[in-house]
Amino acid sequence: MFLLSSSNASTIAQTPIPSLIPQGEFFDNVSRVLNADIRFWKALTNSVIVSTLTAASVVVFSTLAGFSFSKLRFRGRGPLLVFVIATMAVPTQLGIVPLFIVMSELGWTGKLVAVIVPGMVTAFGVFWMTQYLESALPYELIEAARVDGASMIRTFWHIAMPAARPAAAMLALFTFVGSWTNFFWPFIVLGSTNPTLPVAVQLLQSTYFKDMALIMAGVTLSVIPLVILFVFAGRQLVAGIMAGAVKG
Repeated sequence: MFLLSSSNASTIAQTPIPSLIPQGEFFDNVSRVLNADIRFWKALTNSVIVSTLTAASVVVFSTLAGFSFSKLRFRGRGPLLVFVIATMAVPTQLGIVPLFIVMSELGWTGKLVAVIVPGMVTAFGVFWMTQYLESALPYELIEAARVDGASMIRTFWHIAMPAARPAAAMLALFTFVGSWTNFFWPFIVLGSTNPTLPVAVQLLQSTYFKDMALIMAGVTLSVIPLVILFVFAGRQLVAGIMAGAVKG
């Protein structure tokens, strides 16, 4: 990716296999991306907003659902959890048309809320947090909180959430990356007027010509924030993986 972004279109066309030595065109290609008519900075801002809000909401709602499924006893708990897990087998594309109709009726097409709201909770997030809290949160802590007079909401925020921190950090990281790289739904509901980064990068190609150096420069710019995120959140990721392995 970086090697292609540091070349130019003619070099790529003449050399099917990219050179292992960068050609020095990277910053020129980056400048072309930033000056292209794709609203790069707006797309970057949109991606940050969508990914951050989606990750935060998925963590909160998935942990809340996981706490309910793992520690609360209510009628229909088992079948409901099975139904939630079963939805993971349904292709996302099957719900695109009805979801787009709903967004159109609400007047949300072209707005970031149309991307954020459908992703506020995921079946995988619910399953992941349910499995983690099932073994990571002892019933004794919940009973002790009830004896002390804590409400269920207070028990969730002060006991369940801290106990679920490693798994929640891993879920937030994966959700952020998934939302950041999501192309299909934002392309349909937002279009080119209010794009996220993947949609903006797609706009770099024309109908009759694909400047791969320019496109790869755009892809490189869109990946840099994720690299920075993994550098700073790597410790939490390892902790989440280890916690899941131990608790599982």
